[in-house]
Amino acid sequence: MAVPLPDARQLSDEVLEALRLRALRGRELGFTETDLADLLGVSRETICHWWTAYAKGGLAAIPHQRTGRPCGSGRSLNDTQARHLRRIIDTKTPEDVGISQALWTRRAIQELIRNEYGLDMPVRTVGQYLRRWGYTPKRPRRRARRQDPEEVRRWLGETYPLIAARAAREGADVLWCDETGARANEHAGRGYARVGQPPEMKVSGERFRVNLVSAISNGGKVRFMTYTTTLTAAVFLTFLERLLRGARKKVFLLLDRHPAHEAEAVADWVAGHAERIELFFLPRRAPELNPGEYLNNEVKGQVNAGGLPDTRAELESHFQGFMNRLKGLPGHVRSYFQHPEVRYAAAAIM
Repeated sequence: MAVPLPDARQLSDEVLEALRLRALRGRELGFTETDLADLLGVSRETICHWWTAYAKGGLAAIPHQRTGRPCGSGRSLNDTQARHLRRIIDTKTPEDVGISQALWTRRAIQELIRNEYGLDMPVRTVGQYLRRWGYTPKRPRRRARRQDPEEVRRWLGETYPLIAARAAREGADVLWCDETGARANEHAGRGYARVGQPPEMKVSGERFRVNLVSAISNGGKVRFMTYTTTLTAAVFLTFLERLLRGARKKVFLLLDRHPAHEAEAVADWVAGHAERIELFFLPRRAPELNPGEYLNNEVKGQVNAGGLPDTRAELESHFQGFMNRLKGLPGHVRSYFQHPEVRYAAAAIM
């Protein structure tokens, strides 16, 4: 693979002067102008121009003025227009400016440029501008449309700090709880194959699923339970009972508003164990605020990484093997709390 060289028009005068001297020294040593052009990243004609002037009048005759079109000239967008477009991309969604696309893709930005400045810019050129501006394609973070920003603000600025402060005073463990699951034929990886020949993966003919409920702390603790039914109040109560059996401190459990979590039977049970556990509900439609979501993402990607299961028992074993390994990796568990959306929960507030 060829090493990319910077555009010589972007180099300083001092660097260009060094290139001129190296080009002349190379010609004296017998290198061709084509070889030197490839090595130094300048055109063969430029080296020929330098060598001809040197041969006629020595170093004093070498031209020092820049030749060729200045870098940036000929661009369709000027600096002011580019700043304006970047501001829109950084602060608004396509829907905010009347473009019917969910994300800022090259075609969405092509339409934005057309709407703002009347320019029909090729998609390839749009991509070149984006690279020059420092943008790269990334997987989007999902955020619910009906999320209440005020509820999120209160959680981050008021509710959670009070929970963490209480936990510190009372010596309680703060655990974040969430559920996930995987099917027998679920595999998130990719495999290499010849062009036009997609890789083949043998899957089970059976359809089955295993689910997981887990609770993690920002100190690296992990508690979990697998189950094969849907999440009901009874299933969740089984998890809570197991959670308390292994708990040495009072538990502050933070979780979303799944119907099983808010069931009357669960509320009654928690009230009867108020000295050992309390439940706190995250803002509605804000899964990104739960560190357990980032554990779930890894579980889905890794649970069948070693091969697809043939039976439900084998899939359940995959879950348990992954989670038991995670129990011995508290530093890895703490890394889930380093995602920008949940860094607020990375350390206890004293």
